Amino acid sequence: MKIIRFFSTLFHAGVLILLLATSLNAVVPPQKFAYLNLLSLAFPVLMILNVLLCLWWMIRGKKRAILFIVLSLLLIKPTGRWLNWQTKSDEKANLKVVSLNIKGGNFGREKVYEYLKNQNADIIFAQEFGTELNVPTYANKVVDYQIVAINSKFKIINTDKIATSGNGNSFYADIEVNGKIIRCINLYLTPFAFDKKKVKPSEDLETNKTKMSYILKRLVPTFKAHQQEVAEVRQAVLDSPYPVLLAGDFNAVPNSYEYYQVNSVLEDAFVKVGRGSATSFHDYKFPIRIDYFFSSKEIQPITYRVDRSVKVSDHFPVIATFKVH
Repeated sequence: MKIIRFFSTLFHAGVLILLLATSLNAVVPPQKFAYLNLLSLAFPVLMILNVLLCLWWMIRGKKRAILFIVLSLLLIKPTGRWLNWQTKSDEKANLKVVSLNIKGGNFGREKVYEYLKNQNADIIFAQEFGTELNVPTYANKVVDYQIVAINSKFKIINTDKIATSGNGNSFYADIEVNGKIIRCINLYLTPFAFDKKKVKPSEDLETNKTKMSYILKRLVPTFKAHQQEVAEVRQAVLDSPYPVLLAGDFNAVPNSYEYYQVNSVLEDAFVKVGRGSATSFHDYKFPIRIDYFFSSKEIQPITYRVDRSVKVSDHFPVIATFKVH
């Protein structure tokens, strides 16, 4: 039994070390060590495992449960980027926005349009919009940039592309909102472009090894491409003469290098006012948050939710409200 307890303790310590190591993504770029970014993908599973192990130690009445629980307190903030329970702000919003990866309209473009129109948002951020983005009742549109587009009920004053070096794309649109100009950035970082047949688990061990090798060969180069892309987007935020509202499909999860880079210059709306889970991508039946709203301090988040009541894409729509000061 002592040997079992020893290895159980060692295993739990290893899980905690891996969880805490995700914070290194704030300072270690993928082009230096891309494998560290893999830990951010495993964070939900590792965190669930950590909680179960803590409960196991408590049930067995072991004092080491206290140590592991205390160490787990260091993970409250990283966990809050996935699962949160904030109280609703008392401020009144004056801007409603929706962000959705449309998946080229593969789920039915008219169904997507009907959903977006019924949300009655002031600004729609769309990624992978396909050949058009023309939601009824929206007079102001930006659809000149591949992959990303905006429909707005407010006046669009100026737009320009943000240089990106990979297969992603991003642009900004300066929009006049209730007499104030804000810079809306819509981004889509390079996708992993998995062949689903090659990532679905198999009963054969050798086949799974081959599939794991395939996944790593897709993940690592994409992480490296993201480094330059997110650097260009971050610089665009720093250079903006106006407060920034940034939305889009990062193809990266919380606690990743990409997340830390944007979060260093903007605030995560979900962390401020989100409730429940922020998981937004449902195609792989795995808890993944890759869709976001970030904002400058002058654009205060009031509400944030992921609408899981509809499936108009392989992404759930993300809906948020803000108060533009």
